[in-house]
Amino acid sequence: MTSTGTADTTALSRELSGRHVVVAGLGVSGMPAAKAAHRLGARVTAVNGGDGEGPRRQAAELEALGIGVRLGDDRTLPEATDLVVTTPGFKPTSPLFEAAAEAGVPVWGDVELAWRLRGPDSPPWLAVTGTNGKTTTVQMLAAVLRAAGLRTAAVGNIGVSLIDAVLGEEPYDGLDVLAVELSSYQLHWAPSLRPHSAAVLNLAPDHLDWHGSMEAYAAAKGRIYEGNQVACVYNADDPADAKPRTEDLVREADVAEGARAIGFTLGAPAPSQLGVVDGVLVDRAFVPDRQQQAQELAEIGDVDPPAPHNIANALAAAALARAFGVPPSAVRDGLRAFSPDAHRITHVADVDGVAYVDDSKATNTHATEASLAAYEPIVWIAGGLAKGATFDDLVARSASRLRGVVLIGADRELIGQALSRHAPDVPVTDVARTDTGAMASAVREARALARQGDTVLLAPACASMDMFVNYNARGDAFAEAVRALAAEGRGEQ
Repeated sequence: MTSTGTADTTALSRELSGRHVVVAGLGVSGMPAAKAAHRLGARVTAVNGGDGEGPRRQAAELEALGIGVRLGDDRTLPEATDLVVTTPGFKPTSPLFEAAAEAGVPVWGDVELAWRLRGPDSPPWLAVTGTNGKTTTVQMLAAVLRAAGLRTAAVGNIGVSLIDAVLGEEPYDGLDVLAVELSSYQLHWAPSLRPHSAAVLNLAPDHLDWHGSMEAYAAAKGRIYEGNQVACVYNADDPADAKPRTEDLVREADVAEGARAIGFTLGAPAPSQLGVVDGVLVDRAFVPDRQQQAQELAEIGDVDPPAPHNIANALAAAALARAFGVPPSAVRDGLRAFSPDAHRITHVADVDGVAYVDDSKATNTHATEASLAAYEPIVWIAGGLAKGATFDDLVARSASRLRGVVLIGADRELIGQALSRHAPDVPVTDVARTDTGAMASAVREARALARQGDTVLLAPACASMDMFVNYNARGDAFAEAVRALAAEGRGEQ
């Protein structure tokens, strides 16, 4: 179950030595990819569309190592290219890849390069993807693995390059196992990936402009199951009419002999599932007698916060950890030790008996529906950039929980129209301003709609870039406005 040492790059070095490798994009993924290919003896050219101050700094760092850089043009393929390694932001239809296809040049993602860098002593991967909940689940998984005494790191789409982790340099040397977050973008370009075990948490329409269709998006997610060695973890609570379901992706996968399908559910688990019984997370998958036995793992109160979708995240993390041989006590201890990142159903304060909760990370309808399901009654602050989303299903399923709604952002009218169709009796306040004081106005309007015992919930169902730099800034603005309300109540100036 443990491993030592770093990646053995000998075979890949032989494959790439002297070849011309083009790395598409810089940043968190591109910089390590360019350095790794250079280290393997390739002749490397990094191309990047932007040529501002940040890319120029990165270019200078690469050029000092002898790596070629071309800024301002990421559309044309450099001459005599043998391989393209891409970062996640490039669409499959990008001109660079069209040119590569015409020239017969293969395209790898940074995850594919990382996977090929692995050696016989490299740590196995426990991989997680899904429309929502990936980062939280990977962080929970890492906490559980640490509680079992294993050396691990949460890497991948979480913001830590898999290439750095696989190469085993400080602080990633000597790890026993990696907890890996993978996006659909990364999986699209990773045909060789074969994790120890993997989970798809959920599927909902997202990034369709990148993938082209829901079918292509789901197929990219399902690639995480290919070649799984021990467990393919799926969401047993997928609706029966969902197309596709995460279990369908397991059925379609070509896995290693003996790999098992393991479900997780918020209800009582069937054999080969993890679930919840009387407020306790239980395991009927990794026990000697799955038909008759259930192993207690943790209590719902051990999960922070104990919202339904976060319980599902915890069950998925527990399933992957159990697939790796982690004892039940480590699941409990790891979940107790875990604290979620900011802006993920974060309780900010109680003001006059009303709870104010920041879920600015809920940037799509699927995440927002899960957030709304955690509270009742709710004054909902919503809106921003819709990214082509529609809101009728979200509003129809959540209308009974709503005390009132405050709308903000560029596409707030789309949510307003859905509310008029499916929740006509729910009071709606429209905040038209988009300046720096807009969130404070929204919080004050929500306060006017709320009653004691209610929850004011920022779960926008939209991206933030119309008004804020990112969802973090949006959540910070909400928290600041709530703290200002609380200070007024205490008579502070």
